[in-house]
Formats: sequence, C-alpha cells, structure tokens
Amino acid sequence: MNQHTTPHSGEQKQDQAANLGEIGKLRPNGNPLVAHKFGADPYALVFNNRVYLYMTSDKLEYDKDGLPQKNSYSSINRITVISSDDLINWTDHGEIRVAGPQGAATWASQSWAPAAAHQILDGEDCFFLYFANNASGIGVLSAPTPVGPWVDPIGKALVTRETPGVEDVTWLFDPAVIVDDDHQAYLYFGGGIPEGKAGRPDTARVMRLGDDMISVVGTAKVIQAPYMFESSGIHKYNNNYYYTYCSNFDKEDRPEGSPPPGEIAYMTSVQPMGPWTYQGTLLQNPGHFFDIGGNNHQAIFQLADQWYIAYHAQTLCQAMNIPEGYRSTHLNRVEHDAATGKIKKVHADYQGVDQIKYFNPYARVTGSTIGWSSRVSTEQYPDSGEMSLSDSNIIAAKLQNESWIAISKADFESGGPSTFSAMISNQGTEGMLELRMDRTDGPLIGELIVQPATESLQWMEVTTKVTGAQGVQDLYIIFRSTTDSSTILLREWQFNRKNEV
Repeated sequence: MNQHTTPHSGEQKQDQAANLGEIGKLRPNGNPLVAHKFGADPYALVFNNRVYLYMTSDKLEYDKDGLPQKNSYSSINRITVISSDDLINWTDHGEIRVAGPQGAATWASQSWAPAAAHQILDGEDCFFLYFANNASGIGVLSAPTPVGPWVDPIGKALVTRETPGVEDVTWLFDPAVIVDDDHQAYLYFGGGIPEGKAGRPDTARVMRLGDDMISVVGTAKVIQAPYMFESSGIHKYNNNYYYTYCSNFDKEDRPEGSPPPGEIAYMTSVQPMGPWTYQGTLLQNPGHFFDIGGNNHQAIFQLADQWYIAYHAQTLCQAMNIPEGYRSTHLNRVEHDAATGKIKKVHADYQGVDQIKYFNPYARVTGSTIGWSSRVSTEQYPDSGEMSLSDSNIIAAKLQNESWIAISKADFESGGPSTFSAMISNQGTEGMLELRMDRTDGPLIGELIVQPATESLQWMEVTTKVTGAQGVQDLYIIFRSTTDSSTILLREWQFNRKNEV
C-alpha cells in the first residue's frame, strides 16, 4: 500500500471494497505487512526462528445498499495468522475458526485480540491461543503446531466474572501471555474505565496460569496502570518485565508525566506479577504518523537479536477511502536503553523494518507467501473431504489478469535455477505466469502456460525452464490472461537448481 495512494471516489467504494488487493502493497514499503486483508490487535509468537502474528480478523461490513460501513466488531469470530522468518515476505496461513457454531469454541460469540504461547508438555510442543469473547471473558484453544489444528480443551471460558480478583474489571478482554524462564506462565488482561476513574481505572490484571496452560491459579492481581484503557502486552528484557498497554482517551487535564491519550505506555517490574513502576510511553497514537487515529494495540518481540513492535493502524482502510474501524498490522524496530532499561520512542512509518535474511526460492513455497502484491487475495480450502472444525490445510493465492506477487531478496545463488514448478488450479481460460526480476517489466526469466482445469478445484503441477536468474534479486510472479475474468489459484511453487534436475 503506497503512502501516496490516492483515495477512491465514493462511486468506486463498493467495487474497491470487494477486493482489498486492488490497493496493493507496493515496493519498497514494508507496512502494512499485508494488503490483501485486514488484521488487528497483533500478537507475536516466535518459534524456530520464525515469528507468527495472530490478529483479529477485521472484515468489511456493508449497509443495505451494499456500501461499506463502520466496523462494529460484532461479527468477528475468526483469528488471522501470518508468519515470516525475514520480516518482509509474509505467509498467510488463513483464518482460525474460533467462535460461533462453526468454531472450535462454540460457546463463544466473538474472538478478539488474541495472544499465543508455546510450552513443552510431556515432551511435546504445545501451542495455546487465548482470545477475548467480546469483553465478557477469555477463552483458550490448543494445537500441536503454531497454525493448528486448534481445539477447545476445556469447552468453556478460561476467565469469567467468577474468576477470583476480576469481579470489578470493566472489560474482560485483550489477553497477553508470557512463559517465564522457569516455565511458569502468566496471563495479563483487562481494560475499561469505571465512572470517574480515568486516571486510576485499576482494570488491568495479571494471574498465574496452571502447568497445563488451560487453567488459572489463585487470585488475579491488580496492575495499577495510570490511564489504563486496553491492550495488555508483556515482554522480558534483561531480567525486567515490561507491561505495556494503551492509554485511554479521557479528556480530563492529566498530571505532568501521565500518558497522553491513545498511546502505548509501559511499566516495569523485577517480578512478573509486580509491583510495577510507570515509565512513560513508547508509541504515539497512529494518528500522529498516518493521519488517521483510532485505538492502539501492540506486541513486542525479539527475533534474530533485534526487538520489534507489531501494532495496528487504519492505513489500508484510509487508502480505500471507506468508513473507519478496519485495522492493519505494521512492524517497526524497538530499542531498549541497556543502561537505564527505558524503551526509546518508536517511530511508526510505511517503510517498516529491514529484511533480516535472504529468501530461499529453492524450498517449497506456499503460494500465499507475499512480499509485495497487486490485485491478489487468498482463499482457504480443506485438504480433502468436507470442511471440518479443524483448520483447512490449503491456503492459496488467487490471481486475476495482470495481478502479481513479489518476493523480496530471493537468493538464486551463483549457479541459478534451471526450472520452476508450481501447483495451480485454473478455473478460467488459458493463461500464463510470467517470472520477472526486480520489477513487473523486468528481465523475463521464464513463462509458465496454465491450462484450464477439467474439474472443480483440480490441482495441476506445471514446470517450465528458467534462464537468467542469478544472485539476490526480487522475484515477480505475474498472471496474464486474455480475459479480465480469468483467475487462478497458486498453491505452491519452487525453483530447482541445475544439478537437481
């Protein structure tokens, strides 16, 4: 999404809203991380040198005339997952069906603001996803991998109004979780403002999780976060615990040193349950950077010896010129002052972060892996048989005529590849995938003819020769067809070294 994208006129809103990919994520911008869908309230889980971001699945809502309207958040019952090991090229893993009749947690009606954790139990990797059922409670799902399949291990909410120590919490939502060095885990949550208590809402809580990660232990403790509103976050740096949150928007005059409205503030402690010391703010409201405000939500994590903050802003929503409320996840660097422990102010921008490693084009790549894109969306399918409550296994990129996916800094090495293979389903007329270097009209290294399928969702493995790819270059995969209505699904792709053929 280009910072200088011209908003579309009112007449174009409906058509534009039908395909988020029309706006596109354009080089060289890294933010927002993806432009083919929204994603709010990001939470980061680092596993095997890869970061997984779990996000509230903001979806466009329409009025009776079919025009986009402001986000009500009332129908959100899924969580979106994307991941990356280089922080520029992101793989869309689709959506987790969390709440509602078709979700893993049928008792819940919504799934907002997720948090994720990894724990080894009985020698096995186990993953846990905590989510807010609107503001009335917090649930938990479990899975054997970071992307599922997810199940509800307790069949009810983990935190409710009956949980000790939370009776007076205005909003029971926005969980955060940390697994400490001793493997003890802690859950942070809460928010809202009791009447007349904007400066000291005392609605943030922390409590221990049981060894099984699906129970809570003891009584929740109050975190006395000044001007608390929502968005609990937690991370550990140099044996200090950092509790982060979004300050509220109350208009009262604030004492000097208080957090300004709608900023990410933080407190520190030498213990995971406090006592806490207020330190200041680290990220201003999105409106300061992007000319569109709204709430703020953050997750701070470490990857490859660097620290980062994931947060959301309504930049894609703004570029589409639609009503507010639809958020997109962004990423920027975070720096701690090693001497004082303070966090330096974060500068949010469209540029984003540096790519931390080259992309390997010789591995099998999921088609929904995207560095930059134009007119691209993703679709989710069951691997076989009927759609079940578990997560489907196939996430494919959907390309239409003249649409493209770009991969940043693919390392073709000195020898270069000899062939390119792709798993494709073509439901339209004959088309072609062009493989180009560095730009959409860059050097052509290969062409892949895509024949129409004879059956619905028929996957075909297609291979073509490649010449001229060498060293580290950006890769553009462009679909061209004789008709604008033609579309293909790109499931997987891979380059093959000359000595591998």
